[in-house]
Amino acid sequence: MSPRHLTRSAIVLALLTAALPAAATRFEVQAGRSYMDVHGANTAFVEAIFAPQPFGNTRLTWSPDVSLGWIDGRRLAANANGDRYTTRDSVALLAAGARFHLGDAGDWYQPLFFSEQLAATNHITHALSSHYQFVSTLGWQAKHFSVAIRHVSNGGLHRPNTGETMALVGVAFDI
Repeated sequence: MSPRHLTRSAIVLALLTAALPAAATRFEVQAGRSYMDVHGANTAFVEAIFAPQPFGNTRLTWSPDVSLGWIDGRRLAANANGDRYTTRDSVALLAAGARFHLGDAGDWYQPLFFSEQLAATNHITHALSSHYQFVSTLGWQAKHFSVAIRHVSNGGLHRPNTGETMALVGVAFDI
């Protein structure tokens, strides 16, 4: 990424960070383990989920969702990748999208959610081989706790497309 792009990204991130505490209804801090093939790495995310909005006249709701994440690098043996991309760099990503829930507050399945986001990364690795990624999450949230399975990938738009698949556990706070 060029210095110009980094400066723009930093300004956007600063503005988003300043606006989040006032507008977010839920703030989550998540940590877990991410896997590229069978190789694991630590990962952490901070996520702000805004007030839910009805999706037409259905029982489906969506909430704007912004994430800042980090995936640690991996120290694999030389030539383990078989291409020009390495696994050594840690990756930071900034993502924005929507979190979807189905049902009313009392329904047993309402705490289940699906989230889809678009992300930008600071490094290219064997698993994340472009600066743009798609982030898909399937999870469950309680009042102050969440668990999720998340996959980050460029959707096959650039090769290699190994992606990162992670299990996350989080604590949540209402703002």
